[in-house]
Amino acid sequence: MQGKNKRITILLITGNEELKKQIPHITRAVKGSAEIWDKKGSRRLPQFNTGNYDVVIISAEQMDESDEEMLTHLREFSEINPRTQIILLIDETQVKLANKILRAGAYHYTKFPVDTEELIQLVESAFHDQPKLIEEEHNQPEEKHNLGEIIGYSEKMKSIYKQIKQAALSDVPVLILGETGTGKDLVARTIHQMGRRANKPYLPVSLGALPSQLVASELFGHEKGAFTSAIRRHKGVFEQGSSGTVFLDEIDSMEEKIQISLLRLIEEKKFTRLGGSEEIHSRTRLIAASNEDLNELVEKGSFRMDLFYRLDVFRITIPPLRERPEDIPILVNEFVMRYNKHYKKGIENIDPGVIISLQRFDWPGNVRELKNIIQRAVLTSAGKTFTPDLLPERIVKSAGHTPEAVFPIGTPLNIVEKEMIIRTLALTGNNRSKTAELLGISRRSLYSKIERFGI
Repeated sequence: MQGKNKRITILLITGNEELKKQIPHITRAVKGSAEIWDKKGSRRLPQFNTGNYDVVIISAEQMDESDEEMLTHLREFSEINPRTQIILLIDETQVKLANKILRAGAYHYTKFPVDTEELIQLVESAFHDQPKLIEEEHNQPEEKHNLGEIIGYSEKMKSIYKQIKQAALSDVPVLILGETGTGKDLVARTIHQMGRRANKPYLPVSLGALPSQLVASELFGHEKGAFTSAIRRHKGVFEQGSSGTVFLDEIDSMEEKIQISLLRLIEEKKFTRLGGSEEIHSRTRLIAASNEDLNELVEKGSFRMDLFYRLDVFRITIPPLRERPEDIPILVNEFVMRYNKHYKKGIENIDPGVIISLQRFDWPGNVRELKNIIQRAVLTSAGKTFTPDLLPERIVKSAGHTPEAVFPIGTPLNIVEKEMIIRTLALTGNNRSKTAELLGISRRSLYSKIERFGI
């Protein structure tokens, strides 16, 4: 909770007269103050540039789905004022609009009209859940090679680091997408560790590994006698981690009945145990992940559209390892050091051929597969050099294919040049003479570019 003596400041954006009449009751209840702004044909929000509000309430009649300028204002406002919580009031027909608003940085949405008591509770919850900005943590210079346990210095990974830090500043649901083995669990744990709930429970659940009949009990708990083997009351993860973070991996495997229960928890912040009638309130931060195309599952009808919209507020898509081969050398170094220590081995050098072979492989299992291969190689090594013969045959055979780099038309030349130098250095095992030769430039020119680009 923020400071007890702080007055909650509210901005109401509406043209609805009945809603305006509710504001005095709300400000008295929350001991706050409010300003009301009616768009009345104007598409500008001048207060957003200078205001300092804890909660912004928007009734959706002020917007329509084509109102991209308003959405742009909200995104900018959320970036400039990340502690401000935005509440959207919508009618039944505006689910797609609600999703856009949530993506733009909103805290919550509810159906309109809304009674005064519910709005008071929403304002209090929004204020309670304000992210605490920890300047010394989030304004530090970016790590060059990693963020926590996540390793990589490619431009794609730097973008992921930025998204993780942004997600950690708020409590909105996060949806992490990526192929098997890309590290979705590490991203989820890092978001938790960098957020204001870092000292609270972090509870990961692999839904795909649970028998379908046990999923509801694991998530929401059960009462004694709820089913044959329920010999005592059990608290689910949403009750155990009420003030922490729950990470649901393989969210796509969830049955529709449980999807409905999860949707209710997200929207109303409450649930009931199996076999029980007591409503339990939960302020759990939810992070979900999938290696499936959820849009496609929604179209097929196997995943609820309304749940997808509520989960897909802040999306992070992790790139597969084959799209960031420049990260392979530092991943290899990290895993070699880790398993050197674990198995008491003495590998000191890595043959350039190892890196070339690893960078030319397609990596269907991504970082997890690379990690397993390095673990096996270190375990079976006998000397001080990691040589290609320690790799599986399928990896070595892939060395016959030359890696490619693809850039969208319009990519600035300095970015292309920097990326090609990074990739060629990785390909040659940091052999600068060979790199200069492959790039068709002198060594002096290469050194100059390395210094200029900060490589």
